[in-house]
Amino acid sequence: MGLRLAMTSADTPTSSPAHLLQNANFTRLWLGQIFSQMADKIFLVFMVALTTSHFQAQLLKDEADSISTWVAAIMLSSTIPAVMFGAVAGVFVDRWDKKGVLVLSNLLRGGLILLIPVLLQVINPTPSVLGIPIGFWGLLLITFAVSTLAQYFAPAEQAFLPVVVRSQNLLAANSLCTTTMMAAVIMGFAVGEPLLGLANHLAAPWFGPGDTGAAILVGGAYVISALSLATVQPRLGPGDPPETPADPREPITLADLWQDFHAGLSYLAGHAAVRVGMILMISLYCVFAALAVLAVQLAEELPGLRASQFGVLLAAAGVGLGLGALVISHWGSRFPRRQVSVLGALGMAVLLILLAESVHSLWGSLGWISGVGFCGACVGIPMQTLIQEETPPALRGKVFGLVNNLTNVALSLPLVLAGVAETILGLQPVLWILGLVIATIGLASYWMGQRGEA
Repeated sequence: MGLRLAMTSADTPTSSPAHLLQNANFTRLWLGQIFSQMADKIFLVFMVALTTSHFQAQLLKDEADSISTWVAAIMLSSTIPAVMFGAVAGVFVDRWDKKGVLVLSNLLRGGLILLIPVLLQVINPTPSVLGIPIGFWGLLLITFAVSTLAQYFAPAEQAFLPVVVRSQNLLAANSLCTTTMMAAVIMGFAVGEPLLGLANHLAAPWFGPGDTGAAILVGGAYVISALSLATVQPRLGPGDPPETPADPREPITLADLWQDFHAGLSYLAGHAAVRVGMILMISLYCVFAALAVLAVQLAEELPGLRASQFGVLLAAAGVGLGLGALVISHWGSRFPRRQVSVLGALGMAVLLILLAESVHSLWGSLGWISGVGFCGACVGIPMQTLIQEETPPALRGKVFGLVNNLTNVALSLPLVLAGVAETILGLQPVLWILGLVIATIGLASYWMGQRGEA
């Protein structure tokens, strides 16, 4: 099962993103990613907007209540599936046709979102269960379902990329996809609300006032992504057999699931390079999660910013990451993957410490945070490429499912601890600690990699 892909060495010159876009199949995959990523981000904005516009009066019983609690419930319903199903989803992805998983998961997500206006109309006025409006329960359920489908989409997308582009172009492809992801984060959260308002305004003459236009915007983006992905054809080299997924009618037992899951764990245990890549990627996401929490207090302390403008700091990190992705795509293949990532981790450590010493300088902080993003690209892109190159096609879904699952579990630690630590210790000591931790992980990963090669 799977495609046999010949992997070239890390020193093979990679093509530029512009040259890569001449590959029609990659362009379709990339366009599918753009629409899917934007839909992911705007979807959460949409759920928050629906919570405040439809249910705020019913959810807030007195002046002491806060809508933030109910917004957090939406976020939690989006996060729980990542922890529950991330690793299991990767097992199924390796058993199914990966392009089919990409297309079907997007079509289902689009269909669920298009049902939201119908749901809100059918149960209006909204009765309550356990003191909570049924409509809000419905939003939680839809958010949970959309996030569950995303757990299948993510490892399928990461496992499908190496069968669309040649191995010598994989670094450039990952660089472009990473840039797209960061642009979607920045653009989706920044323009999500006005886009939803504009969509509702344009749809009002046909559907009347309401949220139908916003649902069409978000759900339609998933559908467009599915249609683009449906046209992608896997690349087959001379002698490569077509992918032969398991028969979907064949029942999958718990023993089968455990055997496949154990196969992924065994592969990680026996391959130091892939294990190091996973550790560095998880560490990278944890640092950015902690920064997202600390950015609120940093914005409060910086002259010219308010706490509510913390998004400016996160945007600076995104810009740095995009620039790093561009540099990696052009020159990253000239250097060994692991060394680039370890140097990126050490660079992040130094820049976090410099940021700790510049918490009262707006331009200094923006510069150091952009540098953290740049070094983050040096960590994440080579490691994702290395995992794709080193992992056999039949195991990619399992491995990336485990990476995604462990990342989501690990993210809960900085999200919980960063704010508490900042309150107790202060912003500067926490940034110092964060820098020292990522430096230690980088050096330990390099030692693990060297030991694994011995």
